Amino acid sequence: MRPGAYLDAEDPQRRDTVERHRLLVAATLPLLGPGAVVGHASAAVLHGLPVWGTSLRRVEIIRERAGGGRTTARLRLTAAPLPPGDVTVVDGVAVTSVARTVADLARTASFETAVTVADAALFRGLCTTADLTDAAARAAGRRGAAGARAVAVFADRCADGPGESRSRVRMQRFGVPPPVLQHVVRDHRGGHVGRVDFWWPDHGVVGEFDGMEKYGRSLRGEETVATAVLREKHREDALRAQPGVRAVVRWTWRDLDPFDPTATRLRSLTTP
Repeated sequence: MRPGAYLDAEDPQRRDTVERHRLLVAATLPLLGPGAVVGHASAAVLHGLPVWGTSLRRVEIIRERAGGGRTTARLRLTAAPLPPGDVTVVDGVAVTSVARTVADLARTASFETAVTVADAALFRGLCTTADLTDAAARAAGRRGAAGARAVAVFADRCADGPGESRSRVRMQRFGVPPPVLQHVVRDHRGGHVGRVDFWWPDHGVVGEFDGMEKYGRSLRGEETVATAVLREKHREDALRAQPGVRAVVRWTWRDLDPFDPTATRLRSLTTP
């Protein structure tokens, strides 16, 4: 993994990028002096947040000092202010707080990447919108501070997973009207028909991101993925049968890039 730190070639963690990075952090910290705080994407990994679109080649470390940042093959050291409220401890390791981690990623990574992390942090209750806003405010005057503010405003605690977060960013980029997230569709008797990812109430349009990990999360008992997919089809049929639902639009990971065809269809259904 690095000079002096090895992982058995048959260890399943070797094939998992996130777990391999977690181990790289653990192997790197003993080589650093006091005051090292894990930050950026490395902090996101330790907090259990998604790290889509980020490089995990290097361990990200922040030290509170005026200068002296450096980058090597396996380490990126950044010099930056670290107020006490911006540092927490995870499994005995000093790590930037969830809100500070989101703000730092929003300053240095793409908007889309930062939104996936921010949405997950809010969805899991690891921080609040106010926490993100405060962290973005503390970044004022630093490079990328505008990005941190933009992510704090855009993040939504109802987005359930990176696919939905990335979909929201693509919708904004392609001019699709903002949807309601995680809307419960009910029948004429008030019965629960289904919870949908995206809902445009003025147009009766349902949007569903079809990531296969969704089926893994929602398996019931001994249910297989194939059975879950069939159950989802029956659910969609029930949604389409409701008087208030005019259309159901589905897309997958493959449709996110390019998103133009899906965005065109959504705009045609959700704009006057």
